[in-house]
Amino acid sequence: MPRPPCPRTISHLPPATYFKPAGIPLRDLREVQLAADELEAIRLADAEGLYNVEAAGRMGVSRQTFDRIVNRARSKVATALVNGYALRMETAERPEA
Repeated sequence: MPRPPCPRTISHLPPATYFKPAGIPLRDLREVQLAADELEAIRLADAEGLYNVEAAGRMGVSRQTFDRIVNRARSKVATALVNGYALRMETAERPEA
């Protein structure tokens, strides 16, 4: 049985829960789900430009864990963009910051 994931600090709620290609109804699209911690990792690394050590500290995880989260998130975003899938973003119940 795998270990349960350690709690991650999520300090931003997205303003939207879906992004999709224009002009195609959502019901006709496959979707890729982006977890709340994956969205937070992309926000910290790419939108805020933080180094992995600092971003990991903000999320309350190790640098290695942060690397895995951000790489998984980037892969999902790339898959959605390249294949024209909808991107559904999970939201945390409330920011913990």
